[in-house]
Amino acid sequence: MVQTAERGSRTKRSTDDGRGAHALPFVIELWNKADSEPPRVIARAQNAALARAIFKAASAENPDRKLTLRHNGRVLAITE
Repeated sequence: MVQTAERGSRTKRSTDDGRGAHALPFVIELWNKADSEPPRVIARAQNAALARAIFKAASAENPDRKLTLRHNGRVLAITE
């Protein structure tokens, strides 16, 4: 289900289908420079092709940061 609500000049869009973000099995994480904190989830994806494209773009934008691509908790790719 996609809902769009207009409020002034802002548009709010929701794609929540009741399953939540955890229904998306691929996770792209961005680590801080010191690795002293848990990684920040920057994206979730439904399929491997989309997840790899997001991972590649995030790697290009953050060449000095560690990124991980996981599928159901298993690491598929990592940058250092």
